[in-house]
Amino acid sequence: MPSLTSLANPGRFMAFAGLALPWLAGLACVSFAAGLWFAFTAPADYQQGETVRIMYLHVPSAYLALLIYSIMSVSAVGALVWRHPLAEVSMKAAAPLGCAFTFLCLVTGSLWGKPMWGAWWVWDARLTSVLVLFLIYLGILAIWNAIEDQGQAGRIAAIATLVGFVNIPIVKFSVEWWNTLHQGSSVFTFDGPKIAPEILLPLPVMAGAFTLLFAALQLAGMRNEILRRRLRRLAILAASDAPQRLPAASLEGGAPA
Repeated sequence: MPSLTSLANPGRFMAFAGLALPWLAGLACVSFAAGLWFAFTAPADYQQGETVRIMYLHVPSAYLALLIYSIMSVSAVGALVWRHPLAEVSMKAAAPLGCAFTFLCLVTGSLWGKPMWGAWWVWDARLTSVLVLFLIYLGILAIWNAIEDQGQAGRIAAIATLVGFVNIPIVKFSVEWWNTLHQGSSVFTFDGPKIAPEILLPLPVMAGAFTLLFAALQLAGMRNEILRRRLRRLAILAASDAPQRLPAASLEGGAPA
């Protein structure tokens, strides 16, 4: 397996991604099949009933929303400080994925909140901070799409990503810092998980499946971005060489000899 240093070379990264993608996609499919089987065969919660199964989509998507933004922040540091060749590519490929998982977190949370709280939405500290995270993702995507110069867009997006990282600990610790409707941690506690083992079992399987899906999509997105940049570079070179290949007479407005 190539080292992380060797993967800084775009060519080597493309070769590695081509080999790793089928395995990641296959493992993600197997994990989703197992996770969904466990999720639908797990018993219903004695209080929440069948709605507890929303947890198997909501929790992994919430976890990935934070993880992906953290990956983007590390990539932003790599782009600004070390000028890593693939840092900008990683940051740009992760942004739409993080936005999608954050949106899924908000939708599933709303579906779960309606029967539990009696409302689709409340301005709870956790919900509000996740909504802010979604808006930050949208803002970063807007930067990438609004600025044509990808170098300048990358620098501005990296700065915006690092500024927005202040919201990540707010999302994480909001249930501890403020009195909120959203429940606190039920899995990683000092006294162990607060969820019955038969209901908890599908959760790590689904979290693994979501993580494998993200890894596959991230590699595919980075490959596409590298190819897009190569094509753009070739198009610019072709456009700059075109006038030199024209006959002299045609440049002066006359007919070519």
